[in-house]
Amino acid sequence: MVALLVGALGVGAFWRRRRKHDEPEYSPADELKAKLAESRSEDEAEKPVLETDLDARRREVHDKARGAIDDLSS
Repeated sequence: MVALLVGALGVGAFWRRRRKHDEPEYSPADELKAKLAESRSEDEAEKPVLETDLDARRREVHDKARGAIDDLSS
């Protein structure tokens, strides 16, 4: 009698576990990942394309910094 009861509980646990693996689980993380990917793709579309030369931009930044240093030391 006890063996039958333990066996029935074991079979029930087995079927519950099988059913859990068959159902797709709801994950808020998946929803947030989708929103993040969507916002990143929108951000990429909104970014302006820089046409300036990197060396020219670097020179401009250095000249501006030198000017600020000169203003401070005066």
